[in-house]
This record gives sequence, structure tokens and C-alpha cells, in this order.
Amino acid sequence: MFFYGFLLVLPKIIVSYIVGLGIEFAWAQWKHEEIQEGYLVSGIIIPMILPVGCPLWVLVLAVAFAVIFGKEIFGGTGMNIFNVALLARAFLFFSYPTKMSGDTVWVATESFCGLGNDLPDAFTCATPLGQMAQGAMPSASVMDSFIGLIPGSIGETSVIAIALGGMLLLWTGIASWKVMLSTIVSGGLMALLFQSLDMTPVEWYQHLIIGGFLFGAVFMATDPVTSARTETGKWIYGCIIGALAVIIRVMNPGFPEGMMLAILFGNMMAPTIDYFVVQSNINKRLRRAKA
Repeated sequence: MFFYGFLLVLPKIIVSYIVGLGIEFAWAQWKHEEIQEGYLVSGIIIPMILPVGCPLWVLVLAVAFAVIFGKEIFGGTGMNIFNVALLARAFLFFSYPTKMSGDTVWVATESFCGLGNDLPDAFTCATPLGQMAQGAMPSASVMDSFIGLIPGSIGETSVIAIALGGMLLLWTGIASWKVMLSTIVSGGLMALLFQSLDMTPVEWYQHLIIGGFLFGAVFMATDPVTSARTETGKWIYGCIIGALAVIIRVMNPGFPEGMMLAILFGNMMAPTIDYFVVQSNINKRLRRAKA
């Protein structure tokens, strides 16, 4: 099963890199600039946050839009305001919603990968978030979410795999533990509040392990380019994302995920957060100097 799943993901990874790196190479030649390596990360993340059945031609459009309008027009690597991978998903979510959500994304009507291997019935249901948006309890158990035996986008289903990736990011110093922790804690507290008000059909901790919440908190919100850069700002930035993601999930059934929009909103607010944090520190130093 793992091998067949890899065969489904591999074409998306290849297309993502060919299109994304091709645009970056052409743009660098046009602008007479050095080729940056930033897309090497985005190129692998984009396929991870898409449904496994997403058509390749749709992926081509999303990658082209994200690289050109989300990155290059801002000045290239390190200058973009929004996370490139999330812009690709947002483009698909609003332009081709039937390819991103709904029953047809998750229902397997043919043999797996054309190799004569029929999928088990558990894979023919809606995602846990889709069930939750309809006011029902997810059919998947907590253990299924930890292992990764639930339907969803390629990279979001297994808590174990996400945790291993998160530990690697922390060990190498690439990601900020402050952003991860504040996102998860604020999301859990907001989910607990909604549960106490009887506004969500699931337990508060289930919001953290279904859908893209944990994947977004570990791999997307921690993007050093688009997240807050001051130490205090990282706490505020993470708290906004975690709380807003759960608010969108519970209060707006039209967007059962919420994490994508929450991170994009956090990206937009990050410069403002850093500005006020810096200004606050300047004002404190001025007051101390006067004293």
C-alpha cells in the first residue's frame, strides 16, 4: 500500500518541481539574478497539502500562480509576504473547489492506481473535518488519526509522521518552537472553549489531530520568511493562527478546515506584529533612559 501511495504522490512532486523551478530559472534569467533555492522546500510541501486525486493540470496552474504572484513579484526568495505553498492551495480552493473538497475527492470508484488493488471501504468516506462540518462525529478513531489511517490531504493524515518531522525541524533549528507551541496551545484552548459551549461535536483535542491543523502548525506557520521574526511576536503570531483556525472551523461550516486561511491571515499580520513589538521595546528603553 505504501508503494502504491508513493506512485500516486511522485508525479505531483515531479510536476511541482518542473513547473516551479522552471519559472524561477526563467525569472532569474530575465532579471539577471542568481537562482535561489527557496522553492526546493515549497516544491515538496505543495503536493503534501493537496488531495491525492488532484489532477496534474490543476497543480500546474496552482504552482505557477503561487510562484509568480506570491513570490517573484515581491522580489523573490525571502521577500514574499505569504507562504507560497498555502497560496497554491488557496488558489485551488477558490478556483477549483470541486477538486479540493467534496465527496468526489475522497471516494475511490476504480482500482487503486490502476493496478487492480481495491481500496478498503474506510477510504470511501468523507474526511473527518467534512463530517464535523455536518455536525456529526468523525468516524475515524483517535488512534487512526495518530497512525494516518484517515482520508485527507497527503501530508496531513498521520500525527506520528508530522511529529517526527517537527522534531527534525526543531533539532536542526529551522523552525521556531515558540510558533509551534503557541499555535497548538491557543488552538486547543479555543477548541476547549467551544466544547464547553457545546458548539462543536468533537472533543477539543480532536481539532488538533484531524485535518491540517498539526501539519500547518509544524510546517507552514513556522516558515521563517512569512512568520513573525521578533521573539515576542512569534508568541502572538502563533496564538492568532491557532485560535483563528478553530474559530473558522466551528463558526463557518463553509470552510471546515480553517488552518489555511488562519496562516495566511497570520502572514499578513506578521509585519504589523513585529512593528508594534519593536516599537514597544523602543518606548520601554526611552522610558528607562528618562528615568
